[in-house]
Amino acid sequence: MLKSRHFRSLRIIVLLIVLFVVVMNTWLSSVRIQSWKRPVWVVLYPINADGQADTQMYINALSAEHFDDINGFFAREGRRYHIDLNPVTEFYLAPPLTVQPPEIDVQASLFERVFWSLNMRWWSWRNDNWSGPEPDVRIYLRYFSPRKNQQLSHSLGLQKGMIGLVNGFASVDYIGTNNFVIAHELMHTFGASDKYSLETNEPVFPDGYADPQQNPLLPQTRAEVMAGRVKVSPGWLLIPKSLDDVIVGPLTASEIGWESL
Repeated sequence: MLKSRHFRSLRIIVLLIVLFVVVMNTWLSSVRIQSWKRPVWVVLYPINADGQADTQMYINALSAEHFDDINGFFAREGRRYHIDLNPVTEFYLAPPLTVQPPEIDVQASLFERVFWSLNMRWWSWRNDNWSGPEPDVRIYLRYFSPRKNQQLSHSLGLQKGMIGLVNGFASVDYIGTNNFVIAHELMHTFGASDKYSLETNEPVFPDGYADPQQNPLLPQTRAEVMAGRVKVSPGWLLIPKSLDDVIVGPLTASEIGWESL
């Protein structure tokens, strides 16, 4: 009985030490990234989320060059905020994963979200197949066949853990949109917050508008990266087709440490 109690206490101490190390590592990673002293290393992990043959064909044809637009976006926007890095981000493509990450319902409670976050970090640690340098951020790309005509679940980005989970369509027609979603979730891992209403998906004025001083205000022609959509007219929202029409607004720049430099 005494041995059992001693073992349980020892196990709790070990778990607390591991948790402390994880928390400190996450905090240090966040501080280092927001100092913007070197490029952020991002590893992308493609996953066949629906098991379809055309999804797998698309994944097999992926290369790091498919994500060059994201590098270009961060370089362009970084220059506007005097970020003296070239490049700002570096993307690497890991071999495809054959296991599925834990999912979460969009209506999940706070407790369920916290549990999912911990579970996602544990899953990421258990299923990391990248053999290169330790990444700053891991983005898991769940691809679906566009032939099934389905609505994709909400993508997520975790600053605690530096992990992103992106849902996208496995088609060259969606490369621009997929890259936009990747950039959005990557910004979450840097510390940026959403700039749209969770109830309506409408960009929040003024921080969710790319050009809030425009007169007349509508139609907007560009999106703020954390707003997710372009407001063309009342009730008409468009998802950007590429990062060419996306900017980093002042509040988002401040949240990730750009405006302070």
